[in-house]
Amino acid sequence: MSFDLFPELKIPDGCDLDLPVIMEEPARKRTRPSSSRDLSRLFEHPTDILFLDIETTGLSRYYDHVTLIGYAIGGEYGVVLAGQDPKPFLDALGRARSLITFNGSGFDLAFLEDMLGDVAWPRHHVDLRFACRAAGLSGGQKEIERILGIDCRQGLDGVDGAAAVVLWHRYMRGDFPALRELIEYNRADVEAMGRILDHLVSWHASPDLFRKADGLRELCRRSFRKTGLACEDSILPSPPVHLRPSVGFADLFAGTNAEDATVVGLDLTGSAERPSGYCVLRGRDAETRTISDDDAIVDAVLAAEPDLVSIDSPLCLPVGRTRVSDDDPRRIEAGIMRISERILKKRGINVYPCLIPSMQKLTERGIALADRIRRRGVPVIECYPGAAQDIMGIPRKGAGHEWLQLGLSEFGVRGQFVDVLPTHDELDAITCSLVGLFHIAGRTEALCGPGEQPMMVPTL
Repeated sequence: MSFDLFPELKIPDGCDLDLPVIMEEPARKRTRPSSSRDLSRLFEHPTDILFLDIETTGLSRYYDHVTLIGYAIGGEYGVVLAGQDPKPFLDALGRARSLITFNGSGFDLAFLEDMLGDVAWPRHHVDLRFACRAAGLSGGQKEIERILGIDCRQGLDGVDGAAAVVLWHRYMRGDFPALRELIEYNRADVEAMGRILDHLVSWHASPDLFRKADGLRELCRRSFRKTGLACEDSILPSPPVHLRPSVGFADLFAGTNAEDATVVGLDLTGSAERPSGYCVLRGRDAETRTISDDDAIVDAVLAAEPDLVSIDSPLCLPVGRTRVSDDDPRRIEAGIMRISERILKKRGINVYPCLIPSMQKLTERGIALADRIRRRGVPVIECYPGAAQDIMGIPRKGAGHEWLQLGLSEFGVRGQFVDVLPTHDELDAITCSLVGLFHIAGRTEALCGPGEQPMMVPTL
C-alpha cells in the first residue's frame, strides 16, 4: 500500500517561533467585564446579583463545548442544558446588575461567548478566584471551601470536574439519574460561591459597609431555591444526541487506503522499566499488549509489517536544541517547548513541554526509537492521544478507563479490549493507531513550526 506520508504539510496560521502560549481572543469586539475587587457595589441590590457556573465536556474551547449553564439570581437556582433554548438564562442575565463567578474571567465567560455569540454581560463582575487570592486564599474553589469550612456538597462525595464530564456522557447514553447528579453538582458549585462571598464580605467590609451588607449576607447564607429542571420532580428532556460526534470508523475510512491499512500505535514510556502500550490495528481490528524493551518494540513493529507507526512521544527537539539535557548551551535561547505544544496550549489542551525534566528521558527515547524504525523503512508519525480523544468526543482515561474503552468501541474498533479491559496504556496505544489511520486517510492536521517535525492530530 502506498500513500503520501506528509502531503504538503499545512501549517496552522500564526505558527511562528514567537507564538504565545495563552489562548488568543477571536477578532470580534468583546464587551466582557474585567474582574473587580469592589464588593461594596453588591450591597445595594443583592437580589440583582447573578451567580454563574458552567459545565463542559473538557477544558478546550477549541474542541469542547458547554453541557450545562447553572445560575442563581434573587435566591433562585436555574439550569439550561446544551441543546435547549438559552432564553431563561439570558433573561436572568438581563436583570442582573452584577455577576459572580469562580474563574469565570478565563473560562465560563469565554465558553459562553463561543456558544451564544456576543453576550450583554453586567458591567460589574467579581471573579471569586481573584477576590480570594487578594484575601490570601489560593487554590481551586473546592480547596477554598475546605479552608473556610463550607459544606454544600452532601451526597456528592467524589464528584469533581472529571466526574462531571462522565456524568454528561452517561446522560447522553440515556442515564437520567446521571443528569440529576450533574445538576446537583453544579447547584452545589453555585451555592458555595455565595458562601465564599459571605466570608469575603464578613472579613473585609468596614463597620459602616458591614451594616449595609446585611441583605447580601442573608442571600449568600441561604440555600438557593431550585427551579425548572433543578427540581427533583421535574421531567428531564431526552439527551441532545445530535451534539455527539456522529461519525465512526466506516464513515471516515470506508473506501480509503485507511480501511485495510495496518498501523502500529505505541504509547511510549520514559524507560523500559515501565511497560509501554502497544497496538497493532489492522483495519478496525485491534490487538494490544505491553512491551518494555526497545529491541522488543522494534522487533514487534517489524513483525507486524505496518504501513505506518504512530507514537505518543515527542519525536524532535525545539528548533535550536541539540540535546535533551539542561546543560545544552542553547537551552535559554531555544527553550524547552516546541511550537506544536504551544499550539495545543493555545487550544486549551494540557500538554507538557517536551524538555521539562520529567519529559527528557521520554523525548530522548522516542527520538531514538523512531530513528531506528525509520531506518528499517517504516514511516513514523508523532501523535498525542489525549488531543485525538478530545477531537473524537471520547472521554480521556482520566475520566475512567472504561469510558475510553467504550468510546473506542463505539467508534467502531473491534478486539479483545471490548470485553476485557486492558491497561490504560494499551487503550492510548489504540488511539495512537487510529491517528495513524486518520493520517493515511488524509484527515490530519500537522502542528509544527519552521524546522520542526509535525505532531499529527485528527480532523473530522
